[in-house]
Amino acid sequence: MDSEKIGKLIKDIRTKNNLSQQKFADRYGVTYQAVSKWENGKNIPDIAILKEICNDYNIDLASLLDEKETVTKKPQKKLFFVSFLVCGLIIILLLGVYLKKNNDFNFKTLSPNCSNFNLYGSIAYNDLKSSIHISNITYCGGNDEKEYKKITCVLYESDDKTKTVISENSYFDDNRTKKLDQFLKDVDFVVDNYKNKCKIYKENSLYLEIEAVDLEDNITAYHIPLKLDDNC
Repeated sequence: MDSEKIGKLIKDIRTKNNLSQQKFADRYGVTYQAVSKWENGKNIPDIAILKEICNDYNIDLASLLDEKETVTKKPQKKLFFVSFLVCGLIIILLLGVYLKKNNDFNFKTLSPNCSNFNLYGSIAYNDLKSSIHISNITYCGGNDEKEYKKITCVLYESDDKTKTVISENSYFDDNRTKKLDQFLKDVDFVVDNYKNKCKIYKENSLYLEIEAVDLEDNITAYHIPLKLDDNC
C-alpha cells in the first residue's frame, strides 16, 4: 500500500469537506495526531478504518490496496479474424477472473489474546495475496514508568516446528531512554504480499513479542498472541 498516495487522498477528502484534522479524527475514533501522520505519509489507517473512509466517500478500496497494473501485450503475429476473435474472448474472460480475484478483498480483525495490551490489527486478503496491518499498540497492564535504553517489538508467525520473523520495530540509545508507552505509540506494522491465503493462519500462529532493557540491564518481556475475529 502506498502511504503517500493514501495520505494525499485523505487530506484531499478532508479539505474538500471543510473538516479540521480534529473533526476528521473524531469521526473515525482516532487522534488528530494520527490523521496528521496519515496525511504526511508517515502512517496509514487501520484497514477497517480505511474501508470505512472509502465507503463514506465512495472510493474504490481495491485501487488503493493494489498498486499493480495489468498490461495487455499486442499480438506480434497476424491471425485470422475468427481465431483472433476467439482468442480475444478467452483473454477477456481470463482477465475478468483475474481482476475479480485480485480486487475482491476480504478483511479479518486481529486482536490481542492478552489482557495487558490493546491494538488495532487486521488482515486484508484475496486469492492472490494478503496484507497484515497492526498499529495503535497500547499497554494497559498498569503503570510502567521504567526508562528503557533498548526496546524491540517483533511480529512472529510460528507453527509446530518453526518460528518466523515477519517484521520488527526497535529502539536503542545508550544516551537517551524511553518509556514503554512512548515507544509503542510509534510502532506500526505494515506487511504487504506476505501470504496468499488467509486460511494459512492458524489460531495464535501470529503473535508479538516485546523485550525492554532498562539502565541496569534488567529485561522485561511480553508475549502477545493475536487472534482473528473469525475463521477465514
